[in-house]
Amino acid sequence: MLKHRGFPGRLPGTDYQFTIRRANPKGATPLIARERYRDRRNPDKKADWVFMSALWYHFGDQPFERGNLDGGRLSWLFGREVKPYDPDTFDPADYEALLVIDEARARASFPEAFEEQEPWEK
Repeated sequence: MLKHRGFPGRLPGTDYQFTIRRANPKGATPLIARERYRDRRNPDKKADWVFMSALWYHFGDQPFERGNLDGGRLSWLFGREVKPYDPDTFDPADYEALLVIDEARARASFPEAFEEQEPWEK
């Protein structure tokens, strides 16, 4: 499992996790597209945009390996702002799966994620 050095481990002051420490011997948590409802709490929304900001800051529009990124947090963006790089060979339960940010969709959903460079340090 690839560990993304320099990627924030969590949202400061919360229990919202962005990375995992070690691989699960049973395999990675499968990525699923979770529905984001309008009535979500503000801390949940903030965790999403800070995570999106960190993804953009570290990977930009280039494909990236899932590695130690938290499957639960990725699932809130998966299928919309974060998509499989090659849908034909994509395995949602693989730590080595390649993902890519859909920039147009991400900018529409999280415009503030593209304005600040490192909001997770505040």
